[in-house]
Amino acid sequence: MKSFFKKALVISAISVAPAAFAADMTGAGATFPYPIYAKWAEAYKAKTGSNLNYQSIGSSGGIKQIKAKTVDFGATDNPVKFEELEKDGLVQFPAIIGGVVPVINVDGAKPGEIKLDGPTLADIFQGIISDWGDKRIAIMNPGVKIPSGPITVVVRADGSGTTAIFTDYLAKTSTLFKDAVGAGASVKWPAASTVGGKGNEGVAANVMRVKNSVGYVEYAYAKKNKMTFISMKNKDGNYVEPDDLTFAAAAAGTDWSTIPGMGTFITNAAGAKSWPITGASFILVYKNPENKANAAEVIKFFDFAFKDGKKMAEELDYVAMPDKTTDFIRKNVFTKIVTK
Repeated sequence: MKSFFKKALVISAISVAPAAFAADMTGAGATFPYPIYAKWAEAYKAKTGSNLNYQSIGSSGGIKQIKAKTVDFGATDNPVKFEELEKDGLVQFPAIIGGVVPVINVDGAKPGEIKLDGPTLADIFQGIISDWGDKRIAIMNPGVKIPSGPITVVVRADGSGTTAIFTDYLAKTSTLFKDAVGAGASVKWPAASTVGGKGNEGVAANVMRVKNSVGYVEYAYAKKNKMTFISMKNKDGNYVEPDDLTFAAAAAGTDWSTIPGMGTFITNAAGAKSWPITGASFILVYKNPENKANAAEVIKFFDFAFKDGKKMAEELDYVAMPDKTTDFIRKNVFTKIVTK
């Protein structure tokens, strides 16, 4: 898994530019969208000769990097509030939609076979439910043989937008979790048997390594590693599995143009087919950037991604932003960035 993503970035970073006007853009942040950004970067490099060097360091790191002006754009799955954007002279827009999925390492379990709801999942991550043989899990899974065993909870060790999406969902579905743990890019996990991993890669690796563990990763990481995921009960009361169709169903009711700074969570969305832990990943760029040529290239890159990157997103089970939304971004966000 890790070798795949490192290879994708190296391909983008070391290819020889065929055109004299090729630019080198830099970005840093969320690991959630890294698989699709790497794929877009390789395609954009082949078409234009321009290079993207993206550091997959977590959403909190991406926000810090853009505020320190060490990169051309920051990436975060934990959207920055409009007031903070205005104060810092930044614009923000959603670039891609995907899903966070609970993944497990339980003997004999098949992908999607074990079903849970939000409150039960929240109690597992709080350590209230600490064994796979717990009656609450058994009641939700009649006829499914789940071997007993102490649960190890695997979480992000770094400040993470994936954590922000996941905890936003748990806090919405469990008052107990909301009061005891809260929501955000970094929280204090109370379960006694908690293991941390850096990035989506680290969480995936630890879940695959530790028997009877449960963690949460962006779906592309679960799919690439052929991990066992949990089916979740959504707001409409239906059990659904993660894929691009259930992510799209969850995002269908969001009108991004009405949201200041375009920043919002779309967890626990209504809809018969909606995946309840769906989220967007956002891009941060200065309105008046120091390197205007690179900022112009960033705009071109994401314009390319919006136009030509939809099939690539679909192949990795992400959901491309709707045309209506990308048109709004071009007219109302890109135009605020000074590039000359």
